Amino acid sequence: MQTNDEPGLRRRLGVAGSVAIGLAAMIGSGVFVVFAPAAAAAGDGLLLGLGLAALIAFCNATSTAALAARSPHAGGAYVFGRERLGDWWGYAAGWSFLVGKTASCAAMALVFAAYVAPAGTERLIAALAAAVVACVSIAGITRTRAVASVLVAIVLGILLVVILSPFAAGPPLLPPVDIGDAGLYGVLQSAGLLFFAFAGYARIATLGEEVRRPAQTIPTAIVISFAVALTVYALVAVAALSTLGAARLADSTAPLADVVSRNGWSWAVPLVTIGAAIATLGALLALIPGIGRTSLAMARTGDLPHGLARIDGRFGTPARAEALVAALVIVVVLVADVRGVIGFSSFGVLLYYLVANLSALRMTPGERLYPRAFALVGAAGCVVLVATLPLASVLAGTAVLAIGLVIRLLTVSGRRRRAH
Repeated sequence: MQTNDEPGLRRRLGVAGSVAIGLAAMIGSGVFVVFAPAAAAAGDGLLLGLGLAALIAFCNATSTAALAARSPHAGGAYVFGRERLGDWWGYAAGWSFLVGKTASCAAMALVFAAYVAPAGTERLIAALAAAVVACVSIAGITRTRAVASVLVAIVLGILLVVILSPFAAGPPLLPPVDIGDAGLYGVLQSAGLLFFAFAGYARIATLGEEVRRPAQTIPTAIVISFAVALTVYALVAVAALSTLGAARLADSTAPLADVVSRNGWSWAVPLVTIGAAIATLGALLALIPGIGRTSLAMARTGDLPHGLARIDGRFGTPARAEALVAALVIVVVLVADVRGVIGFSSFGVLLYYLVANLSALRMTPGERLYPRAFALVGAAGCVVLVATLPLASVLAGTAVLAIGLVIRLLTVSGRRRRAH
């Protein structure tokens, strides 16, 4: 995926560092943001939505792990799609990833500002946070790994407080699982929103060119980070539902703070607020490098301007690509709404994983690490979840995807005319 005269990225990440970056993307992007809109969609069927999202995410994770082990290059499903399905499929995956994850970055920056910024300064603080995190990311993957490891450890400790707080008044009692008025559609919509919280393992695949012993490290790191995140999500969901109930959870603007407060642990509310801010910064720190590496891969093949393929000689990172990502995120935070971008992000990421699963179906029996049925379930699940996302998210996502395809069509046509 790179020409002979272009320097490659340096392989510096082991299993622990890869897991830290994957967890930073997942824990921050989900647990403090997505349970309220998911509860609004599914009601007391929230745990069913979480289970369905986890199943589809697990199938996607196995497809991603197997493909990344065979093709450990920057770019993830953009590279897999080009290699296994063709250039247009790869481009659709890469474009969907870029726009979806840029929206995710904006959501994380806005959530951070919502917790820490004085009233009226939220968008400015969100923009500054994006700029600072981008500088850390540009400074090198080892610095990113070190900071991500510290942030993940702090956040997991704070989430443990949330998980334990319902036990202050005795064993927590969950309401019965009942889809009720939400119906199957509501459960599926909640699963599509909750999928937003699981997609962080893609960061490991997009960093494949910087991982040591990728055939072993990537699958191991993806499975470990997914298992830890799922356990945390399930325990937090139980704590939230048993404490607040689905209706209060759906209406809450700070659900985890409300959980500890309602359980009589008011001393922990500032702690949870700090944890939310740290988690969102960790997610942002994990997301920006992944988008930068996908931009790098697309620039190497001419699907983005070739200047974005340059590797900084001092830091060994695609500095131009990451700077552009930061600039786009700053633009989005100035106009975006947090809940609105979650659905939009899920649309883009689900299409990205659809291409990954279809690519995994093209693997030969000797290449596969997992049963072919996993990729089939993952692909079907992506299609179903996209179809049940909020209509505004589907329409916006479809429009942006169409714009990207038109851009490539014009680019390819221009190349052909110049060649003749």
